[in-house]
Amino acid sequence: MLSVPTTGTSTSARATAGGGGDTLGSGQNLSSLRGKLLRIDVESGAAPYAIPATNPFVNLSSFRPEIWAYGLRNPWRFSFDRAGGDLYIGDVGQDAWEEVDFQPASSPGGENYGWNLMEGNHCYQTDCSSAGLTLPIAEHSHEEGCSVTGGYVYRGASFPGMQGFYFYSDFCSGRIWALRYDGTAWQRSPPFETGFLVTTFGEDEAGELYVTNAGGGAIFQVVQAGP
Repeated sequence: MLSVPTTGTSTSARATAGGGGDTLGSGQNLSSLRGKLLRIDVESGAAPYAIPATNPFVNLSSFRPEIWAYGLRNPWRFSFDRAGGDLYIGDVGQDAWEEVDFQPASSPGGENYGWNLMEGNHCYQTDCSSAGLTLPIAEHSHEEGCSVTGGYVYRGASFPGMQGFYFYSDFCSGRIWALRYDGTAWQRSPPFETGFLVTTFGEDEAGELYVTNAGGGAIFQVVQAGP
């Protein structure tokens, strides 16, 4: 068991931007599938898949209709909150910043998460503007760790104090953080040290959370350590 202290009809796929620094500018190029979150329908019987009619760029001839959101570098991983359908994305940084992005369930899609104009909340290009971009709800520098590992919002019943928190980690540091919106701003917990490198999260049918140890291959449950 791994104890974590707590504080107060379509499918999606990811496509990495490719190349150090995204030299081809794929993240901002809406005619490319790289650096995007894709929304496709694999159950319609169409080959190889169908495009949902509600995708944001479906009627724009110069844009790929599969695109749901763009400006992502290397999402690892994204998940939906099973309680309301909100989308959380752990997006791996380049040289300095890791980020967690968010899309509410009510969104019609089309968000631009900024890569490679920005890395986290910071300019990656010499000159940049955040106008029109959807900035991350959390970030951490490479002084804290690198290669974010996105997780899940806890919706289990075993640990009420964890309810509604989004848990995510960092492969280089092995730390786990918890995020929750307090009605005004996103609040991030102090980090919890796992002592190993976290490759991914999982959840069971009951909404309980688990993490994997890259070195030993073990799976640990995330549990509440205190009130």
